[in-house]
Amino acid sequence: MYKSQTWYFRSHNFTLATYWAPFLLKADFLTKVKVDLYLDALEAKWTEEYHKHDYVVIAAGSWFGLSMILKENNTVVGCHACHGKHKELGIFYPYRRALQMAFNFITASDHKPVVVFRTWSPNHFAYGEWFNGGVCNRTTPYKEGEYDGTYIDHRNYGINMEEFDKAAAVGAAKGIQMKLLDIHHLSLLRPDGHPGPYMKFHPFDKDKNAKVQNDCLHWCLPGPIDTWNDLMMEMLINEGDATASLKDVA
Repeated sequence: MYKSQTWYFRSHNFTLATYWAPFLLKADFLTKVKVDLYLDALEAKWTEEYHKHDYVVIAAGSWFGLSMILKENNTVVGCHACHGKHKELGIFYPYRRALQMAFNFITASDHKPVVVFRTWSPNHFAYGEWFNGGVCNRTTPYKEGEYDGTYIDHRNYGINMEEFDKAAAVGAAKGIQMKLLDIHHLSLLRPDGHPGPYMKFHPFDKDKNAKVQNDCLHWCLPGPIDTWNDLMMEMLINEGDATASLKDVA
């Protein structure tokens, strides 16, 4: 499976797996930036393996910014960024549908792992986007109140909270532990935590003057993701959620 891997640690009898399902839904990539997305079908790469795991971490985010042809019952119902070829449905509708489908699968399953939902991760492009000169060249975090994020960040984070709260209530009634790893505000303050222009830099490249694309979406290791991991470990060990810890850190 593309970008999906499993590791078994024999000395601890512990299995760690990652599943490449960036939309949670079934998706056929037509190009690197265009996809057919099925709003009524989940990606089998993770659902078929779901029953094998005691702890499951799910998330979905900025892949929904791609050009998407949206389908139900194998019929096109709309699109995002398809330049008028179909009805424009934007990114919020398919994003909400993806979370609803995933949460419905989880709460309907007879398998009851601990499920951790990680919230929307903001980006920090300034002066443009990834394809037209956007940069993230800050070397220090923002101070509280200095940066408030984008409209898309706020809308999708709101969708996170609305759909998680509904699913957690259903899950609780069925004995399913669903926990919220709320990294949104914490990450919003870390424009310095991205790879920036260094993701694809190589000191031995032949063309020393080649233009390097800035990556202001993904995160460096080490960096903010270390804090995400600390919060998740605290949450799992103490049987709470990450919201209170996040507010304290931020």
